Amino acid sequence: MTLIVISIAQFIIALDYSIVYVALPSIGAELAMNGASLQWVVSSYALLFAGLLLLGGRIVDKFGGKSVFIGSVLLFGLASLLGGIADNATLLLLARALQGIAASALLPSVLALLSQSFPGGKLRSNAYAIWGAVGASGLAAGVVLGGLLTTLSWRWTFLINIPLVIVCVIGAVRTFRNKNPQTEPTTIPVMSSIAGTAAILLVVLTLTLLADPETSAGLFWSVTVLAILAVLTFLFNERRSGSPLIERPLRKLRALRAGTIAAGLYMASVGTEFFLVTLYLQEQRGYSALAAGIAFLPLAAMVTVGNVVAGKLIVSNSVQRVLGLGFAISAGGLLLLAVSLGIDNFWIGLLPGFLLSGFGHGLIYTAMFVLGTSDAPQESQGAAGSLITTSQYVAGGISLALLVLVIALTGPELGYPLAFGINAAFALIGVVVALTLKDRSNAT
Repeated sequence: MTLIVISIAQFIIALDYSIVYVALPSIGAELAMNGASLQWVVSSYALLFAGLLLLGGRIVDKFGGKSVFIGSVLLFGLASLLGGIADNATLLLLARALQGIAASALLPSVLALLSQSFPGGKLRSNAYAIWGAVGASGLAAGVVLGGLLTTLSWRWTFLINIPLVIVCVIGAVRTFRNKNPQTEPTTIPVMSSIAGTAAILLVVLTLTLLADPETSAGLFWSVTVLAILAVLTFLFNERRSGSPLIERPLRKLRALRAGTIAAGLYMASVGTEFFLVTLYLQEQRGYSALAAGIAFLPLAAMVTVGNVVAGKLIVSNSVQRVLGLGFAISAGGLLLLAVSLGIDNFWIGLLPGFLLSGFGHGLIYTAMFVLGTSDAPQESQGAAGSLITTSQYVAGGISLALLVLVIALTGPELGYPLAFGINAAFALIGVVVALTLKDRSNAT
């Protein structure tokens, strides 16, 4: 029961990152939102989620997984209800921001509860494989489900969360126990968290403005300077603070550093593939929201298959080898997409790349979390998991803005193949990173 509740919560977090992709045209038409404001329907969730994750991890370590889980999942449900009834752009963006804030506390509580319930050995690898399958599949399923629900109304992409939230709350109350909350006084690094979140938002905004030909030079340089100042403020606070956001002992853990780098490369490669595919299918191939969702099914299915296979491979092989294999397969699939976009036939054009990249995606997702959390102490599991996911979504936000910029500067005919090629390059870097890591046993 514990793993079921944890997996449902993880599914909600991942699902809501991508479920709005194919709904964006419908949202824009009903709420009179242009392309620039629509991008923030995605970004307001992802960037607040990423920016506050480390703070969320510290809160979980201080107050315990169960309490934070229940509070954050309830906030997520309320935010989803607000999004479902929003009648203007401001309310919708507020709802997405609140979802991101809730997810930033929910995810580390999920990771902490997962680690507490399955502390080591084969059970741990299997539990992470199941959790990883649900999480990675949630990202893929979001596109498919979003396409189906949008045929009814885009509002259902928000309201679908409410029954899932109810199940999570009931399950948590009946199943979870608080373990290892810190009892000594602890300083919550609010200043570093604010500066870090502002830095992420401003860096992505800088790239977004650069892609908009109507942006004035004054606005662009003003935002750029603010982004630099925010980054410097964050680094200064982390260096001087007695209670930094990224705890100093965690910085010394080699496996955690490796998992964090892998997570960033994962999202910069196959993670942003979802956005590119849905945009390409609707804008360049003329697919409807439903057709785009259906076309995405093979990719989503292979993500799940990859997760299941990863769980089995990690038990008998080093996690580094599984990680490298996942990146290599993903790179092959992304390169295949880059060179086959001109083929009109879906079955021989897009499908092979979808199948390969989806399978590799599933392998990477499970392996990077098993690797990254393997040497973190029990009391810091929430912070460690948050650091990995922060890298994942920060890299996703920045690389997504970069890819949109590439398409805007080169035009769609050249831009989409180039964007998929850039994704493949990030995956190839992931292969190199995995090959340089020392083999690590998964017995622990």
